[in-house]
Amino acid sequence: MVRLSQKVIYQIYPKSFYDSNGDGIGDIPGIIAKIPYLTRLNIDMIWFNPFFVSPQHDNGYDIEDYYQIDPRFGTMADFEELVRQLHAVNIDVMLDMVFNHTSTQHEWFQKALAGDKKYQQYYYIRPAKADGSAPTNWHSKFGGSAWAKFGETDQYYLHLYDVSQADLDWHNPAVRQAAADIVNYWQAKGVRGFRFDVINVIGKDAELQDAPAGMSSKMLYTDRPIVHEYLQALNAASFGQHTHDVTVGELSSATLANSVAYTQPDRHELSMVFNFHHLKVDYDHDNKWTDRPFDFMALKQIINEWAQGMSAAGGWQALFWNNHDQPRALNRFGDPEHYREKSAEMLATVIHLLRGTPFIYMGEELGMTDPHYHTIDDYVDVESHNAYQQLRAQGHGDRAAFHLVHVKSRDNARTPMQWDATPETAGFTTGTPWLKPTNQATINVAAELDHGEIFAYYQRLIQLRKQVAVVADGDYQPFLLDHPQVLAYLRTTATQQLAVLNNFYGRKTTVELPPEFVGARVLISNYDRAVVGNAITLQPYQSIALLRDK
Repeated sequence: MVRLSQKVIYQIYPKSFYDSNGDGIGDIPGIIAKIPYLTRLNIDMIWFNPFFVSPQHDNGYDIEDYYQIDPRFGTMADFEELVRQLHAVNIDVMLDMVFNHTSTQHEWFQKALAGDKKYQQYYYIRPAKADGSAPTNWHSKFGGSAWAKFGETDQYYLHLYDVSQADLDWHNPAVRQAAADIVNYWQAKGVRGFRFDVINVIGKDAELQDAPAGMSSKMLYTDRPIVHEYLQALNAASFGQHTHDVTVGELSSATLANSVAYTQPDRHELSMVFNFHHLKVDYDHDNKWTDRPFDFMALKQIINEWAQGMSAAGGWQALFWNNHDQPRALNRFGDPEHYREKSAEMLATVIHLLRGTPFIYMGEELGMTDPHYHTIDDYVDVESHNAYQQLRAQGHGDRAAFHLVHVKSRDNARTPMQWDATPETAGFTTGTPWLKPTNQATINVAAELDHGEIFAYYQRLIQLRKQVAVVADGDYQPFLLDHPQVLAYLRTTATQQLAVLNNFYGRKTTVELPPEFVGARVLISNYDRAVVGNAITLQPYQSIALLRDK
């Protein structure tokens, strides 16, 4: 059995992977059809974004029924066949559990609206303030107030995200039991992994208070101590009963100390966690909807701080650059125009040789980039449209507002997987794709497998994690922390040491090597030739890993 430290997990956004029936939306039979492609990478597990029944106000993260497959994606029989065929090639399934909130179309919320007191206790339903305003001054992460009127009553319900996503009240034991029941249901169908969406915001206080002036309301509901209790209880009642199940928590604005606590094995909470701090180094004053070059030294500092802190305390990270909620990392931290292949490989090297479990987002192994859109109407994402309107309201012209959405939209990563160079469809569908691909003429699976280099490089990285002990099990130490161009680190076991050097820029640079690495073996590099002496000259966007026996 492949251990957690050896695993590599692939993420599929089902709506955009492959459409089997020509309706323009990816589906489960489409994923089944592409299993031969997936096996070529030698991945161990696939995380699927939600394909449960949903009104799709937030692309499936507004769940109406946790127990049923949304017909637009297929049937339960399709899902069971997917699990069977993936297991046949030693790939496990990870499902996305959205337990902070449900769709307002969920049966529980509808019963609450109809006056059922039992189900009103499932949500945060609160009276207005004396002046008739919302119960607190909290802001939704999608813009505006975090409160909406509860039907025709004078009360409000809490929605930290879209107005169609009502927050569940985890203080209610019935809510906690319902979450465990859902996990157990899917485990019985052969699911061996669970990703918990925004799980560290489930711990609101029983009595909700206004955020003091100058304080963000997120401080009142993020990483609260009770979240650890909730996770320990969920672990004991569901996935913790299967010792080899894999869990990952998506954390919003989490601290390192809490992330260590969520993942230390003896605490029995989660296998690992995502944090997003490294993906905010191109924000201007913590504002996502801005366009500025990424802060390389801040990026280095964050990656080092988390790698060192997790390693020292026995925590575990989920390592990633890309997912369905982020613009493509290649556009943010690489050079897709002049060094697309080399910068894609460099970014891959950074995380695949770190301590933790690497995640690959679909298309990353091809070097997919952000789409070339020209109008806000090309976007579908509710967050992007809300941001566009807010930016215009703040005084940005249409063109400037669109530009800021264009560089940061979640839809940048949600464009269909590009299977071939077919105009308009990229081989994703025989119909009209739900979101337009734009650069499939040069970036697609067929071309990459025929004469590309990125996919093969990913194959080598995945193989190294399974075959080289120091990659999977070494601890972490910083290296060249002050270098303005190179992100480097050391991995060490009792018998091996690995030095990993990554040039984040399109110009050469020379670095001195520790004496013990002079003459070390090149484990992997994205350039063919490398001379290892007292110093090494790194080519534009070069990565190199040097291995020595101790």
